[in-house]
Amino acid sequence: METNKILTADILDIIFEGKHKDYGAYQLRKTYNKRITYALIGTVIICLLLLLSSFISGAAKKGKTEIMVQDMELQDIKQDEKKPEPPPPPPPPKQEPPKVEITKFTPPKIVKDEEVKEDEEIKEVEKLEDTKIGTINQEGTKDEGIVAPPVETGTGVVEAPKVEEDYDKVFTVVQIPAEFPGGLQGWTRYLERNLNRDLPVENGAPPGKYTVIVSFIVDKNGGISDVKADNDPGYGTSEEAVRVVKKGPAWKPAVQNGRNVIYRHKQSITFVVSED
Repeated sequence: METNKILTADILDIIFEGKHKDYGAYQLRKTYNKRITYALIGTVIICLLLLLSSFISGAAKKGKTEIMVQDMELQDIKQDEKKPEPPPPPPPPKQEPPKVEITKFTPPKIVKDEEVKEDEEIKEVEKLEDTKIGTINQEGTKDEGIVAPPVETGTGVVEAPKVEEDYDKVFTVVQIPAEFPGGLQGWTRYLERNLNRDLPVENGAPPGKYTVIVSFIVDKNGGISDVKADNDPGYGTSEEAVRVVKKGPAWKPAVQNGRNVIYRHKQSITFVVSED
């Protein structure tokens, strides 16, 4: 190789100067960088194709999720049964006052002895001391200052004591249950807009229904507290239902006997995962 070309010559040309360069080690070393570049590009393309096919396959198998909302009836919670009121006691028997001996008063009248009737005969004074003087003759006890018992007046009905309702307890059955602003339709719209309906599919849930029963307390002002899931069908559904209920607005409070009361509400939220 000429001296003036050494500075600009390739290192391989210098090493293989005077040797056969059409094949063998020279060609392998000469095309090394190009082959490495082609290999890296090919690897990247293959990886991209695999990721794309996996994404397309997942999108094709991805199901559709719907939300179903239903109020739960608290039939399993028994209220305190009111004990039947005892029958009123019978009225006391009437006490008849004791009969007192009465001697008929006969005004003095001058007649013949044979014309005097027995019941009109004037009694001796000694016999009248222990008797009452009246218009008739009556047998009975001697008058010894007997006083007849007073006659009691009344209805004879004994009223049971009234039981005051405790309006500070947690009610489960009321006359007017708590309600979401806008009613059931408004509650359904709120859940559909805020629930991550694709969460079960993203967590690998197969097609089917996944129902979460959520219970929470609505206080006298409509505030929500003590939100909890009574069951867990899995795939993150119970956590998602509790999250959305907690962040919701205040409800209309429940009413019992015209007064706002604390009410425990139960709500079922169903995630329906379909194949299409």
